[in-house]
Amino acid sequence: MARRARRCALVTGAAHGIGRAITQHLLDNGWVACTVDLPKSGLARAYSRRSRDAVSLEGDVADEMTAERAVKAALGRFGRLDAVVSNAGIMIRKPIRNLTLTEWHRVIDVNLTATLLLARAAEKPLRKAKGAMVTIASTRALMSEPNTESYSASKGGIVALTYALSISLGPDIRVNCISPGWIATEKFSSLRRSDHAQHPAGRVGKPEDIAEMVAFLLDGERSGFITGANFIVDGGMTRKMIYEE
Repeated sequence: MARRARRCALVTGAAHGIGRAITQHLLDNGWVACTVDLPKSGLARAYSRRSRDAVSLEGDVADEMTAERAVKAALGRFGRLDAVVSNAGIMIRKPIRNLTLTEWHRVIDVNLTATLLLARAAEKPLRKAKGAMVTIASTRALMSEPNTESYSASKGGIVALTYALSISLGPDIRVNCISPGWIATEKFSSLRRSDHAQHPAGRVGKPEDIAEMVAFLLDGERSGFITGANFIVDGGMTRKMIYEE
């Protein structure tokens, strides 16, 4: 009996942090992957030991051609594309009076427009595979801090874009969103007790928390009736009333 081909995922922002945790989790669970990140991000080094299972593509996700190149790389190497995880994102935190239009556009292009470009480039193979797409937004789409206008707007846009894509691409492709809260991508052990205690769940989040949710949403056998949803993974913080005494 021929062995079933392994499922292939395309993950952006895969060199570090949440993107790397997502990719490693998928690889460890039998997937193959096409990983995308900026030049000089250390992407190839991150997956040097998994070269049989992962192909790395350096490029700027805000560039229209990067999505097309990534899809072609996945199909050329593995012959299929079952999932897309649009994770790459940046933040420019400045008072609005100092935020330039160029900076605004850069954040919107990397965080929001790139998600549309990926969906467009991957539509045909994802439809063929009856696959899934997961977008990574943020709880800053729902709540905010000062000087985060471009980032918050981009993440709110991702949530709305997810809803739209789920309708346009269904029923062939399921599209869901994850909105992480505070995820410590490094130096988790150096966090203060008070950092953990403010979360109803009792701790700050880890990249693996998001990776687990991504894996669930990409698995059609477990989540085949879920599409057009935004999952808040924040340890309960957006449900917590905070009053100053």
